[in-house]
Amino acid sequence: MQGHVEIRPGIHTHVAQWPIYALAWSLRRDKNARLAIGSYIEDHTNKVELVHFNHESLNYSTDPNLVFDHPYAPTNIMFFPSEDDTNPDIVATSGDCLRLWEIHDDRIELKSLLTGNKIRDNSAITSFDWAEFDTGRVAASNVDTTCTIWDIEREALDTQLVAHDKEVYDISWGGFNVFASVSGDGSMRVFDLRDKERSTIIFENPAQDCPLLRLEWNKGDPRFIATVGMDSNKVVIMDIRQPTTPVMELNKHKGSVNAISWSPHLGRQLCSCGDDSRALIWDVVGNTGFQARNNNGDDVKPDMCYESTAEINQVRWSPVQMDWVALAFLNMLQLLKV
Repeated sequence: MQGHVEIRPGIHTHVAQWPIYALAWSLRRDKNARLAIGSYIEDHTNKVELVHFNHESLNYSTDPNLVFDHPYAPTNIMFFPSEDDTNPDIVATSGDCLRLWEIHDDRIELKSLLTGNKIRDNSAITSFDWAEFDTGRVAASNVDTTCTIWDIEREALDTQLVAHDKEVYDISWGGFNVFASVSGDGSMRVFDLRDKERSTIIFENPAQDCPLLRLEWNKGDPRFIATVGMDSNKVVIMDIRQPTTPVMELNKHKGSVNAISWSPHLGRQLCSCGDDSRALIWDVVGNTGFQARNNNGDDVKPDMCYESTAEINQVRWSPVQMDWVALAFLNMLQLLKV
């Protein structure tokens, strides 16, 4: 379903051949802005495609050689998290396992397939995180209640631990050796790999028996973590210095929130998107002191609101071009200049 594409200043649309779910920006500065988009097709064979965007001409370009088949719909996509063009040009995808793909000028090849499980039979990977400050390791969340740390250089399993009582839906690094995860058991837990036997529950969903689905640690300001519960119109902001009690709840969406993304580097702002076909940008750090004093989510309003023509599935803030945000809905990739 392509539908009508409306052209507006500051909004640039690419129409794919299939519905888009997974979405990632490349950090490399030696090429035009690149994004990877993953299909969401209820079939064994899905697609991942690289899309280039020229900031000067404001045009997209694609290459039929830079598309590859993917078993099942990818649950997440990330490029090698470094701006240094001497690093390998690699994109990672998750689904039934973790795959690393090597990007060449005229093709994309499977570099490695990371599978295997110390604790249980192989199980699906719901998401993963690959942080700039720890490029040798990828942290993955799994439906079998575990979190897995992969050693990318050795292409081997580094650590696996039982993290929750139910499926783990999302995971995010907060610093070297430290990550957080959320689960179907409704809890957000923080782990330190230097003490693998323990974890700290820093938030539990007040809605009874309701999973937490999304999580993103603010890499620019690691005091803050954002999370979203199932079928919830709220984004909950936690300050790790004040566990258990949210420092802020962002509740202006009119439908379920589907994805969240912090602005890079300074980490002041957060973009959220949802079933209400809206993307909202919030000045979180500027409001936290005010919020702590007033403790009323109704007082916090978004700085910017963008309305699309359909439910928005995914949002990713560009880690390099900091005034660009990417959204995915239906079969459309949209870049917003904010």
